[in-house]
Amino acid sequence: MAAIVTDQFRILNANNFVETVENSANSYYVVVGLANPTSPIVGFGRSETWNTETPNPIDSINYVNHVNDTTTFGKKVTGDNIRRLITRRNWAQGTKYEMYRHDYSLKNPSPITSNSRLYDTSYYVMNQNFDVYICLDNGSSGINTTGNASQDEPVFTDLEPSRAGESGDGYIWKYLFTVPPGDIIKFDSTEYISVPSNWPTSSTTQIQAVRENGDSTVNNNQIRKIYIEKQGFGYQTNLSGVEVDIIGDGSGAKVVIDTDSEGKITKAIISSGGTGYTFGMVDLGSIQGLGTPSVRAKLIPIIPPSRGHGFDLYKELGTDKLLVYARFDDSTKDFPTDTKFAQISIIKNPVVNGVGSTTIFTASEFSSVNAIKVISPTGDPVVGEKITQTVTEGTAKGYIVSFDSDTNVLKYYQDRSLYFNDTTGDQTDYNNLSSEAKVLSFQSSAEPINAAGGFQASVDQNFSGISTNPSGNKVVSLGVNFENGLANPEINKGSGELIYLDNRATITRNSRQKEDIKIILEF
Repeated sequence: MAAIVTDQFRILNANNFVETVENSANSYYVVVGLANPTSPIVGFGRSETWNTETPNPIDSINYVNHVNDTTTFGKKVTGDNIRRLITRRNWAQGTKYEMYRHDYSLKNPSPITSNSRLYDTSYYVMNQNFDVYICLDNGSSGINTTGNASQDEPVFTDLEPSRAGESGDGYIWKYLFTVPPGDIIKFDSTEYISVPSNWPTSSTTQIQAVRENGDSTVNNNQIRKIYIEKQGFGYQTNLSGVEVDIIGDGSGAKVVIDTDSEGKITKAIISSGGTGYTFGMVDLGSIQGLGTPSVRAKLIPIIPPSRGHGFDLYKELGTDKLLVYARFDDSTKDFPTDTKFAQISIIKNPVVNGVGSTTIFTASEFSSVNAIKVISPTGDPVVGEKITQTVTEGTAKGYIVSFDSDTNVLKYYQDRSLYFNDTTGDQTDYNNLSSEAKVLSFQSSAEPINAAGGFQASVDQNFSGISTNPSGNKVVSLGVNFENGLANPEINKGSGELIYLDNRATITRNSRQKEDIKIILEF
């Protein structure tokens, strides 16, 4: 059976995703992780050439489980940090733009870009002031199919469609919205324009005015444009301003017609938009005269969105893409400045750490690594390096995520590569598997923490709490609660749903930088 997934389904899915993010029952987080993507060289989920030939992520349960092992930090996504997107099209003088039409298709592609979908055409622009307009007329007709080059930049914010200047380029623009300054900072992109959130319900004065102006149930102006595809020949000659009806499934629409000395239709201007149309036919019977026109004219009423331009902005602009934003800075010790990361993900509804926990984590951020408050450190720990400690049942193992020399907090994770066969990097049998393959926790004991590179430290068994005062004059929040020198992740690793994953070349953090992460989701 022939079938399609429609544009409206994609727009609906984007809207549904925004709604579920804004729903207080859910918690979405942008998460970073994998501090050591190239080391060890043999290790599950890693590659020696990761930074030069970054591998594509794999959508499998096993791969996702490993990603969960190596996550380090999460930042909550709120409605303020998600926006619908449209392709960026900056107005430029001398460029031809396509007009809004409801009937682009494979059989009737757009004349400039040859697209079969309205949403792929250049029917809207953004000016230098970040104002966005839709093109209702570009001066095109059956004898000028691609229209004119735009000469006048639209800069008005009046509600009614209008020309932008006095050049006579034939363009009629409809103002839709202005990208707010805050959104420019957060969501600006060379490829996309961010669309205001909550358009249907927003009480912002400007948005409300555009929305209500577009509502055809209020101002009764539906059809805005008649496209003259064929002028015809042999209608009454030299007519000026003759009004005729538009017949269809709506009512009340009228168009004013001009003809030349040969009975060709030279102008067709809407005088009344009417209401309720999804198609229309211009009734030219009253200007046929006594005879039959030699060539019949073809006039196409352009059907706007069902409630008018600007009422349902997401449908009108085809917002099937979203941008999710998160900023990582040095405002919290949860996300240390000396770490690295090579994976970015989005996780829905992780749960609070604890055996059998089902409570969804709701705080603004989380740490998903283990931590050790140490004393008497010697040597220089390296991010990604393996650490060990002799414990009651054998050897505890982990990979260093960070070391804060001010607070003496060592952070680490334990992923499955620590326990797989060192040679094959998988579940192949090896000597001492019964002891080496078992995941053991680091202990609050006198046994030292060791790293191959020479780092060594002891657990601060007497430290408990969430803050420390290493210098004696400034209390530092550690972000997580320690007990006898040890702290656990704030979430149950592996909980929640991983819905997005991106592998990147390694990003190294430092105290002088912030990371703005912008994730684009296309439905």
